[in-house]
Amino acid sequence: MEGYTHAIQSRLTFFPIIKGIASISMTTHLTEQAFSSLPLDETLHNGLRRAGFEFCTPIQAQSLPLLLSGHDVAGQAQTGTGKTIAFLLATFQRLLTIEPIANWNGKQPRAFILAPTRELAIQIAKDAEILNSEANLRIVVAHGGKDYEKQKAAITAGVDILIGTPGRLLDYHKQHVFNLKYIQVVVLDEADRMFDLGFIKDVRFFLRRIPEPSQRLGMLFSATMSYKVTELAYEHMNNPQKVQVVSDNVSGDRIEESVYYPANEEKIPLLLALIKRLQPQRGIVFVNTKKAADTVWGYLEGNGHKAALLSGDVPQKKRESLLKKFQEGEFPFLVATDVAARGLHIPEVSHVFNYDLPQDVEDYVHRIGRTARAGASGVAVTFACEEYVFSLPDIEHYIKHKIPVATTADEQLLQPKPPIKPEKRPPLRHKQGDKAHKNTARPRHHKQVN
Repeated sequence: MEGYTHAIQSRLTFFPIIKGIASISMTTHLTEQAFSSLPLDETLHNGLRRAGFEFCTPIQAQSLPLLLSGHDVAGQAQTGTGKTIAFLLATFQRLLTIEPIANWNGKQPRAFILAPTRELAIQIAKDAEILNSEANLRIVVAHGGKDYEKQKAAITAGVDILIGTPGRLLDYHKQHVFNLKYIQVVVLDEADRMFDLGFIKDVRFFLRRIPEPSQRLGMLFSATMSYKVTELAYEHMNNPQKVQVVSDNVSGDRIEESVYYPANEEKIPLLLALIKRLQPQRGIVFVNTKKAADTVWGYLEGNGHKAALLSGDVPQKKRESLLKKFQEGEFPFLVATDVAARGLHIPEVSHVFNYDLPQDVEDYVHRIGRTARAGASGVAVTFACEEYVFSLPDIEHYIKHKIPVATTADEQLLQPKPPIKPEKRPPLRHKQGDKAHKNTARPRHHKQVN
């Protein structure tokens, strides 16, 4: 396809490779492949037109022809490249055009979509509703944090597409709220994150209870395709075709990166100085701990910058409210631990600040991937302070380039005004079936990169 160059094929050779499209370099956001040329049900074409979707992104252009012809796909692409719409279109098309499995009672799910975090599950459900304006399939999303009985009742009433996180879905399954006997489509989104968050046993539990790979369509998508992710696909999918949309720059071609080396006591003055100079339209400040999140939020608020605070102990209802206000511009800044590093599609994030350098190399890519989404450009500023600088060499090795160094002395550091103390939040009480925020915990370890 004009505008693309073929990259080196993956060393994970037990996937069949489609000649000429196995790996493409993502040099532009959209391809010349129009959705209108794909053999989709008319209700889906109408939904796409209504949403303003005309041309495919690279991951959509490469995966949809395979999926619509019945091939399982294991796709690798960076966040924000349109993989959600790709697997949703394939899921809808399958359910709209083939007969249910014999003896289906009309209530059990026919499609099963697993996501590692509640935010991602909610976003997938929102995208699914865009396509569902005329298809009229029954979509239910289930996740921890709230609405235990409400979600349970929605599944019991009947569902075609069940979307959710492993912990909540596992609890419902063990209570016989639903079964997996009639599944015709299974999707595992952000598979690498499933491993990171300790969900892989739950994932395997589900995959062993759905029909055989030859009897359903399987899709796996992941930002990174490690050996363990590839092995998972090989074990539970039907001769999957590997589609890899890569950038020569792992961290994104449209992201302007820089790294500062501040002393610990310089981090707050430096952050405030950069905000004053850069004037972010919408910025996310990532930290490694809840304590750091409270500190940064307090100084932003104390110095005239309205900010939302998102960490693992924020109740789900408040979390959704804060994200909505951030998306709508009521809060120009979001201070977040890695609970927000993946699965959130927040448009027009102009700047990402790594106040704390992440200790996991992949987290760096996913954090800065919150900016420069959907073809836009963005800025990512990283602080390599005394406490966390040790992980920088591995990060640069993983992203295959040195991050340009900026000098703290060039910024006009001012004495910050006193911080505001955040409200004390009571410990979360988990309802039956919740896994104590398993999907927001981060293991504290230093990952080595070979």
